[in-house]
Amino acid sequence: MQNLLYNGEFRSFDGANGPVISLDNRGFLYADGIFETIRVMNGLPLFLDSHFERIREGLKAHRIHPPLGFTPNQIKRDILRLLEKEEITGSARIRMTLSRRGAGYYSPAESGLDVVMTAEPIAVADYSLNEKGLSLDIYPEMKCTPNHLTRFKNLAANIYIQSGLWAQEQNLDTALIQNDRMGLIESTSSNLFLVSNGVLYTPGLDGGATAGIMRAEIINIALEFGMKVYECNLTPQNMLIADEVFLTNAIQGLQWVGSYRTKRYFNASIQELVRALNVRAAAQVQS
Repeated sequence: MQNLLYNGEFRSFDGANGPVISLDNRGFLYADGIFETIRVMNGLPLFLDSHFERIREGLKAHRIHPPLGFTPNQIKRDILRLLEKEEITGSARIRMTLSRRGAGYYSPAESGLDVVMTAEPIAVADYSLNEKGLSLDIYPEMKCTPNHLTRFKNLAANIYIQSGLWAQEQNLDTALIQNDRMGLIESTSSNLFLVSNGVLYTPGLDGGATAGIMRAEIINIALEFGMKVYECNLTPQNMLIADEVFLTNAIQGLQWVGSYRTKRYFNASIQELVRALNVRAAAQVQS
């Protein structure tokens, strides 16, 4: 039996304590909200302040009003309570689903906050680079239209779901998503980075990319290394001339892309970034 926290109260998936959420939940009915995934290492959440800032900005952008006491410390306490309940002591993936509370149809009657938190263990203790490079191509069926909500992890995720299904049909590991100006913005579940002649490139947020927590960490690490970093429009042509390509998200860290169509990539810089990321993560856990 798996447990979850619903607005700070424990509920079980088996239904013994009643429904987990009500049928009028706006996240269920309208995908009206956001979600956040947080990596736990050695029993402690990583980069929590950054996650909270993105949650805060995302709720504000969606016009959802959190209650008093909704703070990083409260979220950390809930994470630790849930980990203890689930008897998870090592690494884990925390999922927070934050939806608008209240009745109404497309126009909400109120804008309070409902929070569902779940936890699942992760076998690997730290961030590790995949031994086999990922294969990917560009998802052709849908395009992202950038707006003031696209930088957040929105519950409305059709383009990501459909791109993942398309990648499976093509026997690929993941897919790249484009915006309506044909610029590359990210993959099905991760931010995109290219290394070319020792310079790091990543799509800008104004093009529709998600404001990833790991994206920001890697940019900071690269700058500390003395690498030049450019947030800019990227095209399929940039993929063909890049030396290295990798993807980032808060749970897996960095994933090396081995191939895009007939193009093959190295991963020397990526290995260095993974090592530096683990040093930064370990420092957070020990502080």
